[in-house]
Parts: sequence; C-alpha cells; structure tokens
Amino acid sequence: MLDTCVIVAALRSRRGASNRLVEFVALERLRPLVSTALFLEYEEVLQRPENRLATGMTAEDVEGFLAAFASAADAVEVNFRWRPQLKDSSDELVLEAAINGHAGALVTHNIRDFRNAARLLNLRVLLPRELLKELEHE
Repeated sequence: MLDTCVIVAALRSRRGASNRLVEFVALERLRPLVSTALFLEYEEVLQRPENRLATGMTAEDVEGFLAAFASAADAVEVNFRWRPQLKDSSDELVLEAAINGHAGALVTHNIRDFRNAARLLNLRVLLPRELLKELEHE
C-alpha cells in the first residue's frame, strides 16, 4: 500500500526509494493496493499545477502514468470504514484501503501520522527505504 506522498515523491525525484518502489511496481515485483477513493486522490494530487511543474509531466503524462499504475495494482473494495483514526482525513483513505485490502505494509513518508492507528489495527507502517531494503533482499 503506497501513500499518496510516496507516489508524488517517486515522480518528483528519479533517485529516491519512492521512485525505485514505483519501478518495482512496473517490474511486477510489488503489487500495490488501491481503492477508488485513494486512486482519485492520487489523480487529484498529481494533477495539481505545482506537482506537474515539479515532475515535468503534462496532464496527459499523469493520466498515462495512472493508467499504467492502475493496471499493475489490485483494487480494494472498502467494506468497512475505520474513521476517525487519524488527524488528516486524506490519510484515512490510505488507512482504509490498507486495512480492507489486508496490506502487508503501509508505505509512507509520514510514519508519525499513522503510528497510533497502525498499532491499534496491527498494521506495519514503513518508510519507502525500509520496504525497498526488504524487497532488495528477497
């Protein structure tokens, strides 16, 4: 399960662990989970002018990336809402998709935001570099 901030970081920098995780998705070494609500958030955030400027992507480029990402992801149906668990309502989308999809881990740059809910719901929360280290040692 990849938080929106990981997707944004992946497209903003070709050198970081976030970008490498997205490469692993393309190589089918990592299968992300997405709910409809989370996918719509990815789209809304990536289409923001400041993110398109930072990534150098056109609106069509973002659409193409998202189409490819969607085809490599597993859809999660959110049957149970866990709200409220977190301070940021957009983080709730990520948490709900992770829990409903039985994610092995939720990958984010904002571990602190998820820490208490993750402990309560028995969910691993990792930084991108931590998951990357696990994947590279498989």
